[in-house]
Amino acid sequence: MRNNKDGKRKKIVTIVISIVVLIVVLLGMSYAFFSTQLSGKDQIVRVGELELVLNETSEGISLDKAIGVSDEEGMSLTPSTFTLKNNGSKAVDYTIYIDDNSIGDTDTRIEDKYLKYNLKKNGLDSGATLLTKTGVNPNRILDSGTIEGKGANEYSLNLWITDEVDGNYSGQVFSGKLRVEVSQERDKSVATVVLDKLKEDDFKYDDGENTIIRGEDPNNYIWYSGKLWRAVSVNNETRTVKLVTQWNVNTISYNGERISDFAGSYIEEWLNDTSVDGFLGSLRDPEKFIVMDSKWDATENNSELGNIARPNGTTLVTDAVGLLNSYEYDRSWREITDFSKGYLNNGLYWWTLTPINENVRTLSPSGSISQTRPTASVGVRPAINLQSNVKIVSGDGTETNPYRLQGDNDNSLKGTLLNTRYSGEYIRFGTDENNLYRIVSHETAGLTKITSTYPLKDSGVFKTISFGGSNSIYSNTNTIGSFLNGEYLTSGEYLTTEQVNMIEENTTWYLGTVPANEGYKLAKYTDTTGTTLTSDIVQAKVGLLRHGELMSGQFDYQDNNIKYLTLTPMNDSALRHVEYTGDGTYGTHYYHNDAGIHPTLNLKSNVVITGGSGTKQDPFKIKLQ
Repeated sequence: MRNNKDGKRKKIVTIVISIVVLIVVLLGMSYAFFSTQLSGKDQIVRVGELELVLNETSEGISLDKAIGVSDEEGMSLTPSTFTLKNNGSKAVDYTIYIDDNSIGDTDTRIEDKYLKYNLKKNGLDSGATLLTKTGVNPNRILDSGTIEGKGANEYSLNLWITDEVDGNYSGQVFSGKLRVEVSQERDKSVATVVLDKLKEDDFKYDDGENTIIRGEDPNNYIWYSGKLWRAVSVNNETRTVKLVTQWNVNTISYNGERISDFAGSYIEEWLNDTSVDGFLGSLRDPEKFIVMDSKWDATENNSELGNIARPNGTTLVTDAVGLLNSYEYDRSWREITDFSKGYLNNGLYWWTLTPINENVRTLSPSGSISQTRPTASVGVRPAINLQSNVKIVSGDGTETNPYRLQGDNDNSLKGTLLNTRYSGEYIRFGTDENNLYRIVSHETAGLTKITSTYPLKDSGVFKTISFGGSNSIYSNTNTIGSFLNGEYLTSGEYLTTEQVNMIEENTTWYLGTVPANEGYKLAKYTDTTGTTLTSDIVQAKVGLLRHGELMSGQFDYQDNNIKYLTLTPMNDSALRHVEYTGDGTYGTHYYHNDAGIHPTLNLKSNVVITGGSGTKQDPFKIKLQ
């Protein structure tokens, strides 16, 4: 709906959140219920050693005669504020609900789809969010988490009528109440929390060894070490939890010609490389979170989807990081007629670790399974097993509010150097529609390499440009290098002056050639041992990602559907590129053809975080110290 300036009539509505707080404390089998009407300033409800303090001068949020407003206007309204305090010495878990309150007999309740909210927790915004995202009454969850002993969480809440949805809600009413449920005895292990959330059998399948999560879009999202993951299965005996990244994070060849074994492959090496070049080396404290000696079943299988049996362990590979096998994908969807709807289908091509003859089984955007020659470059979705003692401390398992893990849920990072953070975390950088970047690595000591989350856009359309020059070697003077080190930096359309000043003046960009049948390490090193850096380099302020580099295969299928260039030549006239299907070699890209652009650069060592938590919904805000 447009606002009144556009000639639309005002929609008269009353929104009232009565601050009726119900605190439920679950201590074993003992229940205590408290309900009170709060008004005035600093009203307090106490249950045991937990307090809810309402810092409020009115009886709640009331928007009389409100019209639909923009997100910016809604978030600027005066919020209702409250504090949750734990005066005890033990941590408590809690969930905050917003429930329907009673309305008058002649009133009509406004539908949730017309309402948006912003919940600020300890200074971090949820952002403008539709109320429907919280669930359906009486299970609308505003927030959940843990408060350590003697800790406190500060909240403020805005609620408004969105101008994005038209509808007839004249004279309608919203009346709600806050409800807080608290427990000191809940098992917070990842296995228990995830499976308890998925109570219906339709979302779980027990094969006698593992309980496999299945369905179209179960609430099994987990945020760990700068990446969004999906919980795939729980081992019934050890209670370890297998995760796989939601999106492809790289695009590389599996192995050499006709070599389909996972053990000793290019992809196994990259997944378990602990250096700055590899995936395992990018993870936060892996020995504290991951089963480092996990067993990955890479037994050959040529059965069709819907009939793939559990592999028998003929070929087991011991690694910290692996891939899913074809059986795990098969069991993730309960209907054998349409695997495209299963949650493990992310709309991209990606490798499994299951060989079939001299090829490897891959998943396609349609959800079907096929076989691909190991020399092809296909998307990589790393898989790990979380240790059984890892706990969930917040989140509800949805994509916008994924589970957060204890030890990976930093609350206050203001003043922290950006060069201490992790690959994949999001940064507010750039301008307008090009204002979101991600950390790639800390390849140069003290610096932070970042890349745009999406290829550059102009007026909502992906910008394309040719590599240019007379060959496939990147330079400051070829077409794409001239743009990145010229207009991109100086025009003001893509970066602010303050942001340009954050960028390190000179970065070494590695230009090693990776022919069709060779491994990713040749993009940076003279050979596949990775001991001697290539002499094929260029110095520039801004460059691109190279083939096989962290984040060089990132895609959000709905928003990022254009192929983009890397720095890495295949030969004198062709380049390695990445397509939204996750395929980097099924169609050689010549240097004179146009493609998308992922600007990549190093930020200086004195860039600090001023806000945010590093997720896509709440990216880091940064400045020069």
